[in-house]
Amino acid sequence: MDFISFCQDRGIIIQAPPPLGIWKRFPTTDHPKKRNGAVKFMGDYAFVQNHALETEVSVWKGEASAIKRADYRVVVEKAEYERQRMQHDAATKAAVILKSCMFGNHPYLKAKGFEDEHGNVMAHEGKHLLVIPMRVEQRLVGCQLIDEEGGKKFLYGQTSSGAEFVFNNKGHHILCEGYATALSVRAALKQLKRRYTIHVCFSAGNMKKIASTLKEGLVIADNDASKTGERVAKEIGWPYWMSDREGEDANDAHQRLGLFKFSMGLTGSLNMLRPIYG
Repeated sequence: MDFISFCQDRGIIIQAPPPLGIWKRFPTTDHPKKRNGAVKFMGDYAFVQNHALETEVSVWKGEASAIKRADYRVVVEKAEYERQRMQHDAATKAAVILKSCMFGNHPYLKAKGFEDEHGNVMAHEGKHLLVIPMRVEQRLVGCQLIDEEGGKKFLYGQTSSGAEFVFNNKGHHILCEGYATALSVRAALKQLKRRYTIHVCFSAGNMKKIASTLKEGLVIADNDASKTGERVAKEIGWPYWMSDREGEDANDAHQRLGLFKFSMGLTGSLNMLRPIYG
């Protein structure tokens, strides 16, 4: 498969290769108004990721017929080495970023209805970024950076498969795609006086990865126009909750309905879970 087709097959809207050797962001078919697609073109190989759907960087390798067959193995090995190097560099950068953070308020949290919520905040180029650490089995692998307007980015090349941020109150496992959704669900469960273990999965695709490591739980699905959230929830096979309005996630529903009505709306799905004793 040629490079452009490889990207388009992953939902990335691209018509020509970007400049050699630098990461470039592109819109995607599932979120055309955002730039969830990331591409680094290296000539004989490239790194491609649709952050909304893919949990790992995909590696495109030029066809063996277009490269001297004796050199093809070298291309493959070089691409894999570069992928591992990017993951290592992203984890190292995440640690440096977190070390530079202060704990405080952020405009994104206020816009999502959590004016008094505190998080890791980093000053960067005159603005402040909310930093959400991402871990795989307690090992820091990267982070999500959220700017004051709500724009979200991950560190280029980082490991995303299995990466999560967890609010752990030793209750049922609850999977959420985004951080604001998790805050709304946490507020509702506190209102209902229920324990929780809320997993922020950062993408619909990664929700499946996290679910595969757990026995049971509840999925909080985004009602996106692409139907990705509901499709993934059904594939996981757990009970799930989703707003009845297209384009809404749980935080949108929380802000529209208020905490009481939102909390009551979750109870039917929560009651499908088996009680936790002890």
